[in-house]
Amino acid sequence: MNDTTSTVALGCMGMSGMYGKTSDDESVATIQEAIEKGITLLDTGDFYGTGHNEMLIGRAIQGRRDKVKLSVKFGVLRGPDGIWNGLDTRPAAIKNFLAYTLTRLGTDHVDIYRPGRLDPNVPIEDTVGTIAELVKKGYVRAIGLSEVGPETIRRAAKVHPIADLQIEYSIISRGPEVDIFPVLRELGIGVTAYGVLSRGLLTGSKPAGPADFRQYLPRFTGDNRAQNDKLVQALHDLAKEKGVRPATLCIAWARAKGKDIIPVVGAKTRAQLQDAVAAAKLQLSAQDVARLEETVPASAVAGTRYDAHQMANLDSERRA
Repeated sequence: MNDTTSTVALGCMGMSGMYGKTSDDESVATIQEAIEKGITLLDTGDFYGTGHNEMLIGRAIQGRRDKVKLSVKFGVLRGPDGIWNGLDTRPAAIKNFLAYTLTRLGTDHVDIYRPGRLDPNVPIEDTVGTIAELVKKGYVRAIGLSEVGPETIRRAAKVHPIADLQIEYSIISRGPEVDIFPVLRELGIGVTAYGVLSRGLLTGSKPAGPADFRQYLPRFTGDNRAQNDKLVQALHDLAKEKGVRPATLCIAWARAKGKDIIPVVGAKTRAQLQDAVAAAKLQLSAQDVARLEETVPASAVAGTRYDAHQMANLDSERRA
């Protein structure tokens, strides 16, 4: 596993504008409070805010580097207009990306380094092999993967031990349970589960405007949203019955699904952080889990987690 001291990770992507307006000062305060509360695993990507997120984290952890573990994704190419321009995980590119990441974070190493997506033009063996070189040199402590399927996981693990797979997993996104989690458990690879709140859908959150990329996600729009709001209401009713907030219940559910699963919670503010802190202490019984899954069945969700183009390019969604 990538961090046995933190039962919940702080996902920092939303602090760099993906979900609308943010405050750098509040983001820094949120990161620092998370550390104080025992959430010591921070997740970021060098393409979040085109470097802004790493600089933000670097500011927040100054003088606290020894208290945190940093998980960083790389490989996504973006233009000055923010448009996605593909992937690059060639060996020379990886070393270049990491050099800039270390500078922005203000550190001499990252704890876990992973390609943000599978590059169709570069064999996973070459990608992992290059990161393995960086491990030997001390710039990286462990290697992770993101949104890849069983075959890619097995190929990667033959080159170097893999610490964890980062993948979307929530009460309404349970696809990895079928053929990905069994492979991970066979190989002793952990899970950092992002999207445990389905990007705020499960808390009733709505896109905040043009800068909020959720307005383009199928689950948030039109008839899909109307259908999904029925699930959200059922979840909220159950959370009220148990005396907890809906977000806390969703995060606790992910934790209860396996000791090898660490939920990545995307809090932008100290107020939002409290749900993650509470979930780290909430223990759900097997009966609680079963009732939650019956109340909010994954089969009833309307819409895919990404748009059709992105879904087609996700290695984790490819089925044999």
